[in-house]
Amino acid sequence: GAFIYNEKANKALNDFYSRKDTLSLGVCNGCQLMAELGLITPNKRELSPKMKHNDSHKFESEFVSVEIPKSNSILFKSLQNCKLGIWVAHGEGKFTFPTNNLKNKNEIAGMDIALKYAFDEYPANPNGSPARIAGVCSKDGRHLAIMPHPERALRAWNWAYYPNKNRKDLFTPWIEMFINGYKWCLKNKK
Repeated sequence: GAFIYNEKANKALNDFYSRKDTLSLGVCNGCQLMAELGLITPNKRELSPKMKHNDSHKFESEFVSVEIPKSNSILFKSLQNCKLGIWVAHGEGKFTFPTNNLKNKNEIAGMDIALKYAFDEYPANPNGSPARIAGVCSKDGRHLAIMPHPERALRAWNWAYYPNKNRKDLFTPWIEMFINGYKWCLKNKK
């Protein structure tokens, strides 16, 4: 409500999203906030996804597999076509859209599908999102909203399973999304 009804907060948020040198990442509650405020589709807020209760009607916390399809996502640029493990922890994580029109298998309603659960069925798709959608990004790839928690899977010991041959890795592949963001910021700073 503060972003909608507080004139200064609303202006600051809109100014941030209208700039071309900004990135944003919404994870879990941040994803819900981005969806509710229409920040993934700022020029067409009516197309913004809504987050609904999981089909299971309960809070889900588990380690699942996700796929990172080809998209415009800046943060996932070097991770496209990867399958990785990740934690989920949410009760309202089901993506719903004002239109079910998938323009192709990686795009819906003015945004790119940036992250998918690896399987259709529960519990691998822990919330029942259509087309296995776990995250979306703006068409320019700068704003990413995802339900799973990459920050909880940055180290091998955070994973429910991590290959023995890689157990000594300092970081898991999820660190790449933060490196991609850092590189983009360096390249696009004013």
